Amino acid sequence: MKAKLLTLCAALAFASSALAADESGPKAGEKVPELKAFGVVGAVEGKEVDFAKERKDAPTVYIFVNAEENGIPVGGRPAARFMKVLDEKLGDASDTAAIVAVWLGEKAFDKHKEYLPRFQMSLKLERTALAAFDGNKSGPNNWAVNPDTRLTVVVANKGKVVKSFAFTSVNETDVKAVLEELKKAGKE
Repeated sequence: MKAKLLTLCAALAFASSALAADESGPKAGEKVPELKAFGVVGAVEGKEVDFAKERKDAPTVYIFVNAEENGIPVGGRPAARFMKVLDEKLGDASDTAAIVAVWLGEKAFDKHKEYLPRFQMSLKLERTALAAFDGNKSGPNNWAVNPDTRLTVVVANKGKVVKSFAFTSVNETDVKAVLEELKKAGKE
């Protein structure tokens, strides 16, 4: 009986943590919040900038990366493959779209700034800006990033959130859903 009770408690705990990770990022229809982060690779390098202000109304995919202290994304290679494939196929959804990927992690800001140029050298991303956020794992104010997710992906167009995705596991097959939302937003 005790074993069954323990199994039930473990299953409920797992289910509640899985449900909690189902949501991350601002809700569809909300205005894209301010996103101050330190630009490491891309259009802005070597300074803090509000990426939301920089992108304004342009179609943008914001990725919040839950990273280990050494900068490596939680989820490792599958998360990196997701970002590489998204970068490669972004032009299929929109000629003007870009990606802003922000590394999160408490007390790891300097490590992320060191790691991101190596990440870029390895993946050779063309439409992705890489940035580091100097704060906690839940990211910048008003972005509602769930620290239990590996990646939070927010599709935005015309200054509004189109859709937020919470990935507790991710790979390149997840790119299709993100691109479909970006294409739909471009038609509206």
